[in-house]
Amino acid sequence: MGGKLSIARAVSAIAIACSLSFAAVPMAQAASKVAAVVNGSPITSGDIAKRTAFMRLQRQSGGADAARQQLIDETLKREEVLRVGASVSTADVEAAVARFAAGNKLSVPQLSQVLDQAGVGIEHFKQYVAVAMSWPRVVNARFGGGGGGRLSNEELVRRMQENGGNKPVTTEYFLQQVIFVVPASKRNAIMGKRQAEANASRSKYPGCEQAKVFAATMRDVSIRSLGRMMAQELPADWKPLIEKAGDSQTTATRVTDRGVEYLAICKKREVSDDLAAEIVFRAEDLGKKTDGEDPNSKRYIEELRKRAQIIEK
Repeated sequence: MGGKLSIARAVSAIAIACSLSFAAVPMAQAASKVAAVVNGSPITSGDIAKRTAFMRLQRQSGGADAARQQLIDETLKREEVLRVGASVSTADVEAAVARFAAGNKLSVPQLSQVLDQAGVGIEHFKQYVAVAMSWPRVVNARFGGGGGGRLSNEELVRRMQENGGNKPVTTEYFLQQVIFVVPASKRNAIMGKRQAEANASRSKYPGCEQAKVFAATMRDVSIRSLGRMMAQELPADWKPLIEKAGDSQTTATRVTDRGVEYLAICKKREVSDDLAAEIVFRAEDLGKKTDGEDPNSKRYIEELRKRAQIIEK
């Protein structure tokens, strides 16, 4: 876990795409040639044509040259995501695309048709979404979840003075992850059964202290402590379920690349200490970005570019 970029944020720039007329949008050319190579991975002219069409839907300027640079960055991001093992699952991407389609009052096949007509294609869109959802995990792991470095004591004091001398209040959670493991080779065969088992187990959950004993009574169930998290640090893919749980002891289940999971809420309380204040202020700073670009992400990409072998043709 750890990703903090929801599909709504990742693709909000093209929310208007589904209401556009695509008659004037040229289709991507069928014939492709290698246009760039990034650490041995090719980017074709067909890829660039699809990204250029996608940028038109986003109403971005720049044309083919800008599309090429986007794809170079995306290739570097994908490599780094795989290197550190931070990729979201295929199921997460499919679910995100389905939510996006539903949000635009379309079925997934209808969305696919719209993207095909625009010269983008559903697979290109899914690849974009997968990177957009996974990349923040890598950035957060490298630089920390708040999108920047630690605030100094002086900065904390200044910010609290601006807040009327009061420390901000936030919700603190102590969480535990319950995983009903499903091997990749058996996903199609047993996923439904495992989801039923996970759902049934929620009402019997004995509490975090007895969780490991509880898991031992079932087959292929593991427990992972996630420790202390503030509301601003909750992973984007779990946050809605945690908030919806309210005073319940567990969240609803989710299908992930590991199997079927839910979170147990060991403890939940309102806090107003220095750590909470820092996390709240850093989250506020991140939310104030008007260009939507995390400076740490930009810095990370610049580092990857310097180390990469990039050949543009």
